[in-house]
Amino acid sequence: MKDDLSRLNPRGEIEETASLSKKNISKFVFPSILGVFLFMTPLSYDGSVTIPVALLAGALEGALSTALPFIITAAIALTFVCTVLMKWTRASFVAEDSFFYRLFHVNTPWTIIRGIAVIAAVMTVWEIGPEFIWSENTGGLLMYDLLPILFTVFLFAGLFLPLLLNFGLLELCSAFFTKIMRPLFTLPGRSSIDCLASWLGDGTVGVLLTNKQYEEGYYSEREAAVIGTTFSLVSITFSIVIITYLDLLHMFGPYYFSIVLAGGACALIIPRVPPLSRKSHKLSNGSYQKADEEKPAHLNIFQWGVMKAAGKASETKVFSSIFRDGAKNVLDMWLGVLPVVMAFGVITLIIAEYTPFFNYLGAPFIPLLSLMQVPEAVQAAPTMVIGFADMFLPAVIGSGIESELTRFVIAVVSVSQLIYMSEVGGLLLGSKIPVKMSDLIIIFLQRTVIVLPVAVGMAHLLF
Repeated sequence: MKDDLSRLNPRGEIEETASLSKKNISKFVFPSILGVFLFMTPLSYDGSVTIPVALLAGALEGALSTALPFIITAAIALTFVCTVLMKWTRASFVAEDSFFYRLFHVNTPWTIIRGIAVIAAVMTVWEIGPEFIWSENTGGLLMYDLLPILFTVFLFAGLFLPLLLNFGLLELCSAFFTKIMRPLFTLPGRSSIDCLASWLGDGTVGVLLTNKQYEEGYYSEREAAVIGTTFSLVSITFSIVIITYLDLLHMFGPYYFSIVLAGGACALIIPRVPPLSRKSHKLSNGSYQKADEEKPAHLNIFQWGVMKAAGKASETKVFSSIFRDGAKNVLDMWLGVLPVVMAFGVITLIIAEYTPFFNYLGAPFIPLLSLMQVPEAVQAAPTMVIGFADMFLPAVIGSGIESELTRFVIAVVSVSQLIYMSEVGGLLLGSKIPVKMSDLIIIFLQRTVIVLPVAVGMAHLLF
């Protein structure tokens, strides 16, 4: 391959062949293969189908089952204490662009949410205060059923995510997707990196990448809004958690295929209708000039993709990248996500358990689900709307439904709705990406209406 590139473009020979050394190609190939194995390879274990990351997480959860609620409470408390200290001391000793500054320097509403999480966690573990907070259907459900799964999956998924993200796999994929992003999704080719980072990594990663590239002038306002609200999708990690919690892990392959199908339908339709279609084509600096990302004429797509992947791998130090970036991923998920899930989860579960609020909101979906022949439609209807608060809540509420078909529909819809205020929604509002709360509500409802028939259709084919 090096000879071909040198012959086709003698002036770029040194630059191109340097990245295509055997060492750099090996640095790209082997970590990427290991990452694909850990996150995407189905294994048969103990009578069910799972993937290596989930298998490791399950083993750890079993080993630490009695201690995990106390460890999780300590992690949530640590987050709140560090957040308060960061606000009180102004943290002049912490650089504003550092990992810990971004993790603990949040605004007052998010500080309050972290405080609520501490109170709810402590009351649940020691069963003190009003029972409606720590009962088995509210705080107890989160602390003893959901959060232990999150804690262990976050550990292994966070540690191994750099294998997918840091060694060129996304760059290789982006070269192949460049030709389809503009005609299908009205987006530039480079946006495929943001999309894949979300699908393979985490939705928040996609939002952060999109926000950064928007600020640097690579995306227009419309493109940034489309990518942030349509392609910053739930990661494989969270998908594993949802399908595991709903006791359908043996259906992971068809389940994830359904998510891809539903997400693709949303990506085709939603950017072409309001509110996204009405966003401006201006860049963040007020101009309309777009970046040119055309593939060099002398390279085919495969050569271009391998060169970009090898170039990315050449910039990465294997061990420091895996352990340093992996540790940051784990801490970000443990300290950043767990408190939000606990706070939003307890509040919403109390509302769901002790008030008819979500029953009223979900009522319009009862005849629709019944028309689609979804069993236990009355019980499933609230899960269609409760996900706006947090993506785990539909699974929590739907876990008691007996029908596997209905639980499958809930799993697909909840993961594909995307706009969760506890995570991606809150991050979008806090970013420079030009979206408003009203935009997020409308897009959430649009996604629900599009995703539901896809999920139901797949469920009827499978069950």
